[in-house]
Amino acid sequence: MRPVLYLHETHSVIGRCEEEFEDAFRGPGGYVERVAADPGTRLLWYLEHTHGTGPAYSIVTITAVRDAAAWERLAERVHTGDLREWTGRVDRLRHDATAKVLRPLPWSELQEVDLSTVPVDPVEHDLVLFMEDTANPHEGLVHDYIELAGGQYAPSLRRPNPLLEMVAAFQPAHGTGRRREIVLWQRVADNQALLRLLTTAVPAQMKAPGTWMHDALEVRDQWTSRLLRTAAWSPLA
Repeated sequence: MRPVLYLHETHSVIGRCEEEFEDAFRGPGGYVERVAADPGTRLLWYLEHTHGTGPAYSIVTITAVRDAAAWERLAERVHTGDLREWTGRVDRLRHDATAKVLRPLPWSELQEVDLSTVPVDPVEHDLVLFMEDTANPHEGLVHDYIELAGGQYAPSLRRPNPLLEMVAAFQPAHGTGRRREIVLWQRVADNQALLRLLTTAVPAQMKAPGTWMHDALEVRDQWTSRLLRTAAWSPLA
């Protein structure tokens, strides 16, 4: 079955409540277990915004939702159902939370997930870094950006020893977020290459005509990168 929607939430957690907040997702009776009571929803990722790269105690969660009907059921559970009390308890552990519902782009690698195979019981795994790039195409050029990113940027990552691996690409579903926004969800494949990226200037040849750094300026100017690290128990890594 195909989850066509992804609930992307950023939680600003109270610092002294960081571990309690995580337990509310991972532990017995937590979000992972509760949300899986509906076969149409599963938590995919639980990630921490790495210290030194952005706001402290910032957590990102991504929940797969099979379709609009499953999203409606989840929303009703939060507003009036069995997740209402859980949400109220979690609200006392965070300053705020923002959310958007994402849909995969036509060329996104992530199109289908068998929700029945997503782990519900925590399974420890190595920590994995993700780079989340959120781009804001120029006015009127959303579709141009999507086409260029799929035709030039995504293929450029499919080479030997890449810094990043494209896992998924999304845009907000209509009416649920900014119109001019694209989210590129990329797994860091080479930590040493990431270190070089952070400590050295971008070579001139990487900004020459014909490169993504150059050509993308025709369709977008601003973007934001976040380094996110999976929790060891995150259902997906």
